[in-house]
Formats: sequence, C-alpha cells, structure tokens
Amino acid sequence: MNDVAAKLLNRLSKAGDFLSGEELCREFCITRSAVWKHIELLRAEGYHVDAVTGRGYRLMSLTGRPVDAEVSPFLTTRRFGRKILYHGVTASTNIVAKSLASDGLPEGCVVAADSQTGGRGRMGRTWVSPSGVNLYFSLILRPELPSIRVPQLTLLVAAAIHHALSIIVPGIVPMVKWPNDILINGRKVCGVLCEMQSEPDFTHFVVVGVGINVNQSEMPPELRDSATSLFAETGSLFSRPELLASFLNNFEPLYDAWLQEDDLGFILPYLERYSLLQSKQVTVDQLKRTISGTVCGIARGGELMLDGADGQTILISSGEAHLHKENYT
Repeated sequence: MNDVAAKLLNRLSKAGDFLSGEELCREFCITRSAVWKHIELLRAEGYHVDAVTGRGYRLMSLTGRPVDAEVSPFLTTRRFGRKILYHGVTASTNIVAKSLASDGLPEGCVVAADSQTGGRGRMGRTWVSPSGVNLYFSLILRPELPSIRVPQLTLLVAAAIHHALSIIVPGIVPMVKWPNDILINGRKVCGVLCEMQSEPDFTHFVVVGVGINVNQSEMPPELRDSATSLFAETGSLFSRPELLASFLNNFEPLYDAWLQEDDLGFILPYLERYSLLQSKQVTVDQLKRTISGTVCGIARGGELMLDGADGQTILISSGEAHLHKENYT
C-alpha cells in the first residue's frame, strides 16, 4: 500500500459515511482518476469500498491488519503508534525498525508486519510468524538515560502487554515469566526482544520487538507443548489492531513514569503479583554457568532474585530460567 492509499484509507475510516470524489480530490490534491486508482488499490488489499454515483466512496469493512487506519480509532496515546509503518511481509520488524531508527525515525513510531520470514526471539531462537493471524511489531524508543537502565524495559513492556491482554481477553490469567515472556496455562503466548544502539552513558535508541500469538489455530508440532494463542485458549477471534492499540495505550504512561524514576520500583508489585516464577524453584542457564535457587522476587533494577542453597540472595541479570519438575506437580 502506497502513502496516498494509506492516507485515503485513514480518511475513509474516520468519515464513517460517504465522501465525495470531489472532496477527496481537493483534500489530497489529486485527480478523480487518481482517487479511483487508489480506491482500486485498497480493494486489492482486501478493503470493501462502496462507490455510489452522486455520493462518492464509503469504507464498508476493514481487514484486521495492524495498519494506521485500523489501529488509530483505538488509540488514546499522545505519540506512541501515531505513525505505523506496515509491511505485508518482512524478514523481521526489529531489523526494519533498527534501520529506520538509525536514520532518525522518531520515538513512538511502530513497524508492524502481517508475517515475518526471519522473526527472532531471545538467544537467537526463531519466532514462527505465519500471516493473517498474529501480531508482530517493533516500537522505537529514545530514552535519554544511561544504557545500564535499558534492560529494565523488557519487564516494563511485559507488564503493559499483560495488562492489555487482561483487558482485551477477560477471563484468562496470563503470567509474566522473567525476563521477557507471557504465558497462559504454562504455554508461551508472547515474547519480547529489546535491542539497542548505545554508548555507556547515552542511549541512541531502543527497538522493542513484540510477537503475540493471537488467532493462530494450530501450532507446529514442535511447539504444541510450549506455545499457545489467544484463540487456542478461548475459542474466540480477536482484533489485532485493537490489541496493538491497547498495548500502546498501557505502555506509554508506564514508559513516561519510568523515565522519571530511578528504577522499576513503582511497577514491582504488579510484576511480582503476576510472576510465574515467584516462590518457585528454578535453574537459570547462563553462558558459562548454571544457577539454582528459589525465586524470592524481582529487584528494583529488574534482576531476578534467588535464595540460594547457602541462604544467600543471588541477583540474576540475564539468563534462561527453567522451572523444576516439582513445580508442575
């Protein structure tokens, strides 16, 4: 979809009724034939646009894709999501967003895709990204903070996603698995991947990548025991644009509050309340060592707190946490 077609879609979606061809010509400074050409482009994208002689054009239905015109009616933010760059297919929204952020794209802009051919999670894992069913997006941030604080963003994002899911999908009980996953009934429904460009005392930008399994009906065989979707858990379909907007609406005030704080202290009660690992025995795999203990909380800096066998409290800043088998009995 080109820029003119996208703006035309946004205008038609806000109108809610017929707009004359003459009015659209004036507004977009294009000819009647150009208006018709872009209406045909929208139809080719799957939008149902009525054309009635003497009345003009009216948008009859949307596609459920996370594009500007479908997300903006749900937004209450001041800046987050006010510009969405949508791709039908891309290798990775994080890759695109990092390139655009390097070129100066402002904070709050979102790169979204209908599918990804090279979606990634933490530890270099592949994120399966089929088209038409799930939500894949990256948000550009420019926090004027030392880079040492940036890892805290992962948990802040997780809290906003958790809250958004609780609003959009009432009745489910999502849990936050430190540091970057959301699970429902023990299976992963969402992952977060934050990447940054920084210097020790200055952060140039952060790209927050999010993948949420929304309307996927079946998982690949290798993921059936570990992954789920909102549809699989409820039997209902959900609006991807509304879910994206709900996340942005929840995240923007959290992010603004975090910028004024020294750490995550203000959101820790929420994170610990919905922590999958709280009071559980875990093993954390790191690059060169494995650490075991009982989770006793999350530190203000975002580290996982473990009570070790020697009675000492250990702070874990990175790694992959695994629940011990006795936690499942």
